[in-house]
Amino acid sequence: MAEAHTETVAPSGEYGGAHAGMPQFNVLTFAPQLVWLTLTFVLLYVVLSKAVLPRIGGTLEARRSRIASDLDEATRLKRETEEAIAAYDRALSEARGRAHAIAAEQRATLMREVEQRTAALEQDLAQRGEVAAAQIRETKARALDNVEQVAVEAAQAIVAKLLGETPDAESAGAAVAARMRAAG
Repeated sequence: MAEAHTETVAPSGEYGGAHAGMPQFNVLTFAPQLVWLTLTFVLLYVVLSKAVLPRIGGTLEARRSRIASDLDEATRLKRETEEAIAAYDRALSEARGRAHAIAAEQRATLMREVEQRTAALEQDLAQRGEVAAAQIRETKARALDNVEQVAVEAAQAIVAKLLGETPDAESAGAAVAARMRAAG
């Protein structure tokens, strides 16, 4: 069954012949503790200085150089971005200038075309006006001739009814022409 487990406890107040209390404060064990402390410190210092600190230093240096290269890269990219923006602004300005020049050129071309068409239309209207005026003069002359002819025939008919004799066409035409000149 279960056996009783008993611990061996040092006699009260004695630890290997030393007084009871914390072993670190035992004056009899100070020398070995200082030796072990020195050995442990030296060993820890050697391990840290030869293995751990170079790795940490290398890591810190690598980080430092990576940060510096990242900052350099960021500066370069910023400079390139600023140059690209400046180039874009120049290109945009040039494009606007070309657009204004093209618009002015088109405006001038259209104005020349309008002026040419206007001149051609004015010339055409002037020619048509002259033709129309000539036609009007011709029509008026024909109408006057017809009116004169009708007036001569009417005068002959009136004289024939009043006097009973028909006057000759020349004398009736001369009388009508004289009267028309006086009226007109």
